[in-house]
Amino acid sequence: MTAVVTGGNGAASEFGSRSSLQSRLLPFAPYVIVSAVHVWLRFADHPASGPTKLALMPLLAVAVWWATARIRPWPGAAVGMLTLGIVLSWLGDGSSTFFPMFENEVPMMILCFGLAHVVYVLLMWRGRGIAQRGFPKWSLAYIAAYIALMAVLVQHTGSLTVPVLCYGALLVATAAFASRCGPVVALGGLFFLVSDAILSFRIFAPETMPDWTSGAVMLTYTLGQGLIAYGIVQALRLRSAAR
Repeated sequence: MTAVVTGGNGAASEFGSRSSLQSRLLPFAPYVIVSAVHVWLRFADHPASGPTKLALMPLLAVAVWWATARIRPWPGAAVGMLTLGIVLSWLGDGSSTFFPMFENEVPMMILCFGLAHVVYVLLMWRGRGIAQRGFPKWSLAYIAAYIALMAVLVQHTGSLTVPVLCYGALLVATAAFASRCGPVVALGGLFFLVSDAILSFRIFAPETMPDWTSGAVMLTYTLGQGLIAYGIVQALRLRSAAR
C-alpha cells in the first residue's frame, strides 16, 4: 500500500513539474511562433518579413509581463528595466520606420541598440538574484572577439567608426555580463553578439555577405533576445521563491 502511494506521489510530482514547465513556457509561445515565421520569411526574402519584425519585441515584452504577473512580491524594477531594454531594441529594429526624418537609419539603430545594451548590462550587473556567479574564465574570449571584429570593421565604417567602436564595446559587455547569469542568459548573450556581428558586416561590408545571412541575423537575434528575457524571468522567479 505504501509503495502504491509513493508511486502516486512520484507521478503527481512529475505531472506538477511538467505543468510548471508548461506554465513557464506558455507566455513566450506567441513570441516563439512569430519569430519562427519571421525568420522563415527573412530566409525566403518575403516582403511580409518587415511587419513581422516589428511584432517581435512587443510580443517579447508581453511575454515578460505575463510570465512575471504572479511573482510575489512583484519584481517591478527588474521587469521595468527588462521591458525598457526590449522597447529600445524594438526602436532599433524599426529605426527606418520610427525615425523617417533621418536619411540614414544606421546611426539611430546604433543609438537605440546601444542604449538597450546599457540597460541590459545594468540589469545583469545590479539586478539582485540575476547574476549567479562571477565572470567565467571563458568570457575573456569576448575581449578577443571585440578586438578582432573591430579591427576588420573599422576599415569600412568611415564617419561611424567611433559609434561602432562604442557600440561594439556595449555589445561585448552584454555578452560578458550575461555569462554571469546562468547558461540560458549566457547563451542568449552569445547569440545576440553573433547576430550583431553578422549584421555589422551586412551593413558595412555587404559585398562579403551572401543573401542568406539576412535570415541568419534574425535567427540568432530572436534566439538571443528570447533567451535573455526568459532566463532573467526565471531568475526573478527563483529569487522570489527563495525569500
